[in-house]
This record gives sequence, structure tokens and C-alpha cells, in this order.
Amino acid sequence: MTDTLMVGVSGVRGIVGKDLTADVVTRWARAFGLWLREGTSAGGPGPGTSVVLGRDARTSGPMFAAAVTAGLNSVGCDVIDIGLVPTPTLQLAVEHHRAGGGIAITASHNPIEWNALKFIGPDGIFLDGIDGARVHELARKDGGGGGKAEGGEVSRDDGAIERHLQAVLALPAVDIDRIRNGKFTVALDAVRGAGGPVMRTLLERMGCEVAGINLETDGHFPRAPEPIPENLGGLSTLVTRAGAALGIAVDPDVDRLAIVDETGTPIGEDYTLAFAVRAVVAGTGETGDRKRIVVCNLSTSLVVEDAARDCGAEVVRTPVGEVHVARTIVRLGAAIGGEGNGGVMYPALHVGRDAPVAAALLLTLLARDGRRVSELVGAAPRYAIVKAKAERGTRKGERGLEDVYAALRKRFPEASVDTQDGLRLAWRDRWLHVRPSNTEPIIRFIAEAPSGAGAKELVDEARRVCAAS
Repeated sequence: MTDTLMVGVSGVRGIVGKDLTADVVTRWARAFGLWLREGTSAGGPGPGTSVVLGRDARTSGPMFAAAVTAGLNSVGCDVIDIGLVPTPTLQLAVEHHRAGGGIAITASHNPIEWNALKFIGPDGIFLDGIDGARVHELARKDGGGGGKAEGGEVSRDDGAIERHLQAVLALPAVDIDRIRNGKFTVALDAVRGAGGPVMRTLLERMGCEVAGINLETDGHFPRAPEPIPENLGGLSTLVTRAGAALGIAVDPDVDRLAIVDETGTPIGEDYTLAFAVRAVVAGTGETGDRKRIVVCNLSTSLVVEDAARDCGAEVVRTPVGEVHVARTIVRLGAAIGGEGNGGVMYPALHVGRDAPVAAALLLTLLARDGRRVSELVGAAPRYAIVKAKAERGTRKGERGLEDVYAALRKRFPEASVDTQDGLRLAWRDRWLHVRPSNTEPIIRFIAEAPSGAGAKELVDEARRVCAAS
């Protein structure tokens, strides 16, 4: 393994041919297979040693799929290959097949030269904690070394996407009839990742007219793939040219969705979750037997809190990271959750970020409410988010960061305090979050306030305190 391979509890990523090679991928797949064979942290063997395998559209995907299959088969694990699919489709397929786990070959929104393996447990949730650490340990031992187990088998499942689409359309909170009556024109940008055919099919089945760009699945991203406002110029142009009611952009593995309003203005990814909350829990929204709780991470915008408050729901915040949100949704029986990066997690289907679900809930809200996207945005308070970072350095080890946190708490004694993930200081209409990066030797600063100047003032003050500590 190279020194620059980026390893997290739920997977491993790197630059193709430099950090991430076929040999490295085989090693990690073999380690995952060995973890399945020895039993998960829940105790005893898991539900089986079959592994569902899927990939996004990156050009290195087929090579790495072969490497993953070889690694898993070498330790006696069967592989169920579902091909080129969205990551949420893979998560659902793990549950459908009652498999031991899943491996997604995707670097999500990373630049084109990257790829990654993401490890999924038998519950369809990414690995965390002790399980991720055990896979890492096995990989460091060269997949456990020693002799081979009896070779596993390989089978195909070509129905995973169709099952996913049918499940989304059957969700009780998705009002297909109203969406069809709305006769929406939707502009779609899938960045030539895995989402073009899936999202087009879903929108058309809901009666929408689709104007699309970058719907091919060849992995040749025509722009930076993250669906943030500065990357959505082409979609904005398409919205105005097509006279669309809105534009939606998905990332390469289709778990995040961003919105462009009818004027061609990107509104920010936090609104995706805020609108989904309004679709699910507003008024007599379909929460079923779930509690009126919305789960999001500590760096998610206040627009989500405002939406939840308007709908009579409670907000529970977690450390940054999808798996933390997922575990909390399950533990609390929450109605919905997600992240401010456009990731909606709706447990009526599953607790993974899911762009098709987000699209269906968004259109339900628009059809039910009757207002345009810009009007929905304008009807609620607006906020600005400012982000910055600083080198952590040798002085800012764990003890040094505690000194920073203590100094910030002293500087802002009136703020409410959350220490789940670094330090979050909150006021009624603004907040500041300071935390160490999980992947780089840096400290991250993020603040939100009613104005950009107000958010920048919080970040600047936090950086001054950090530099002086």
C-alpha cells in the first residue's frame, strides 16, 4: 500500500494507477471477504459471505470490478455483480439478496483521476467503528496472508435498478398523481456518471418532460463532478433555454442531488434536504410509525432546522459523516434525515443517501405546494455559509485542539455548545463549527449566519483564536 492512499473506516480511495491499483483493490476486497467469513462485530457469522458488487461510470471501474471479484473469490466469497449502478441501488440490493455485504466501486464526487472502494454491511449501511477497523487491519496484513479458501462463485443481477425505481415510485410520501398533473419540465445534468438513464427514467415515469445534458454513462466528466453551484453553469443555461420548472444535478454515483431554480439560479445543496423534510413531515405528511424527528450532521444548514420547525419536527444533529446520520436515524426511528450536501436519507425505503428518492420528494412538494422553487426559497429565512481551513501542524495535536476549543468557548460564553465532533457553537440564527479533518492534517472552520459578512466574522475570529492557542 502507498503512503498516500486515503483510508477511512468505510473504505479506501486514491488516484488510479498511483495509489489505487488492481493489486491494492484485490488486497482490500480480500480483507473485506475475510471480515465477512470471521463474522461481524454483531457476533458470530453474518447473514452470509455473498457480496453484492456495483460500480459507477469511471473508466477504471471494469478493471477494479475484476480485481474485487478476484479478491473476494480467493477467500471463498460469492459475488453478485449488479454492474454499473447508483450507490443507493447497491445498498438496496444488499438488503434484497440478504447478502453479507456490498462493495461499491466509486469515488463519488472526487475528480476524474480518482476511484475508491466503499464497504457496505449486511444492513445496507456503510461500515463504521470496529468493523471498518477490522477490515483495515486485515488489509494491512495483506488480506490475512496464508492459503486460499475454496473459490467463490460469480452471478449477475440485472434487475437491481428496476427494483430501485419501483420502490421509489411506491413510497407513500411520493404523490405520483399530483406530479403527473403538474406536467413539469425538468432539466437534468448527470455529469456522465451512473445517473443519466436512471434519473431520466424515473422522471419520465412521473410524467415529467426531461431536458438533459451529460446523461451518457462513459465516465468522461465534462466538468468538476461535485454538484455545487460553481459547477452547474451548463445546467443553469439548460433550465432557461428549456423553460424548465427546475434543474437537478446528481453526482457520479447518484447519492447527492442539487437544485437549480426556474430562473437558472443554483440554490445550494442544503435545500434538497430541507425540501424533502417538508415533503415528508409537513402537516399530515407520511411518517407512518416513525417519530417526527429529522437527523442531520453538525455542519448542515439552518434551512433544514427551519423546515423541521415549520413541520413540527425535532432536529437531532450528529457528527459529520453519512454513517453517523444513518445509525442515528435507525436508533431513533426518525422520519427522515440526511446531509447538507444534497444527500437525502428516507428510511421508509432505506437509510442511505439516495438522489432518486430526493427527486421524487422534491417534485411531490412542488406539485402539492403550487409555488415555484424560487418562491419556496424566498418564503423562508436565507443564510450564508463560509468555510475555511488551517494547517493543523505539530502544535495542534489533540491536546492543542482542546486548547482551541476552550478558548473559543471562553470567547463566546453565550453560545450553546456541542462537542460530538470538534466544537460547534450555536446561536438562534447562526453557528460556528471547528473540527479536525478526517482525511487531511488540517482544521476545518465552517460558519453560517444571515449574511456572508456575519459568517465570515465568525470564521475569522475562530482562526484568530486558533492561531493564538
